[in-house]
Amino acid sequence: MTDHDVFAELYGHSSETCASAPGRVNLIGDHTDYNGGFVLPTALPQRTRVQLRGRDDRRVRAASAQRPGVVGYELGAEHKTGGWLDYVQGITTILAAEGRPLAGFELYVDSDVPVGSGLSSSAALEVALLRGLRKLLSLGLDDDVVAALAHRAETEFVGAPVGIMDQLVCSKGDESTALFIDTRSLVVEPIALPPDLGLVVIDSGVPHDHSTGDYRKRRAECEQAAALLGVWQLRDVEAGDPRIAGLPEPLARRTRHVVEENQRVLDAVRALSAADLPALGRLFDESHRSMRDDFEVSLPAIDLLVALARRHPAVLGARLTGGGFGGAVVILTLRAHTAAVALDVVAAYSAILPREPMVILPWLHAQQNHPMNLES
Repeated sequence: MTDHDVFAELYGHSSETCASAPGRVNLIGDHTDYNGGFVLPTALPQRTRVQLRGRDDRRVRAASAQRPGVVGYELGAEHKTGGWLDYVQGITTILAAEGRPLAGFELYVDSDVPVGSGLSSSAALEVALLRGLRKLLSLGLDDDVVAALAHRAETEFVGAPVGIMDQLVCSKGDESTALFIDTRSLVVEPIALPPDLGLVVIDSGVPHDHSTGDYRKRRAECEQAAALLGVWQLRDVEAGDPRIAGLPEPLARRTRHVVEENQRVLDAVRALSAADLPALGRLFDESHRSMRDDFEVSLPAIDLLVALARRHPAVLGARLTGGGFGGAVVILTLRAHTAAVALDVVAAYSAILPREPMVILPWLHAQQNHPMNLES
């Protein structure tokens, strides 16, 4: 049954429009975005797809292929429920706050982007929905505005204290380039991925959640460190600044990670531009050590995945990707070796831990057919 058929079965008529947005994997630059720093993500082939039809009232009805049943609410009466519908309610709340014209609608969501893997499933939903509403309601929203509104929905309504990287790459990214993003100026520069670069992304089977306390604690620690150093954000601290060592622990280590990670992003851009994959791999390794030891957002299962990847002769570097406390790792190799690396690392990991890892890249289900005429 196609998504069109499911929509008709749920609501009794066909949809009027559809849209989609990709998930993302961050190559390097984690916990730098909310510190005003640099990031280097790329889009995934997995996408979140939405179908919509307008209503002549103020009611929103929503269903997801990944969740049973139809749920809903009245526009203007949004309230947090703790479920996936909060991302939909966040979008309509922010659109109303911006004075955008709204009407009720029916929504069906289907997604290949794994939830809880640190691959921006929430941002993909937010951006896909905004793209769909842009078409349905003739909203004048460019891709930068879509990213900004999606970010506001997640931070102000859902309450996850994330930076804007996820929404920017889900709105403006593609699979052939990385996006070098200055999260302070919001300048976005596409960086072509070398043709022989291979990425393997493996979900550890340990889910993470940006709205939980550990992520919030790290952000608060960064804000505290910036205040002690007398700067607006840790972006304003230079590498090697002697004041870092004078901060109390763990603030010194948190600051060191952010400052050095910003420099690693700049170095990674140069490595990509020069197609220097060994140099990029070394930066991956340095970043993981920093995430593990200085920022302390890794977990034993993640460290095991990274260690197993680094034992593989075809691997050039590996690191935790995303906010941490679970999620996925990104592994650098040559394109010709991606399938072998993915299968070998997953087999070794599964033999040690009773987890259910998932290969995200290379996408083993890339032949799935979704017949909707999607807006990219």
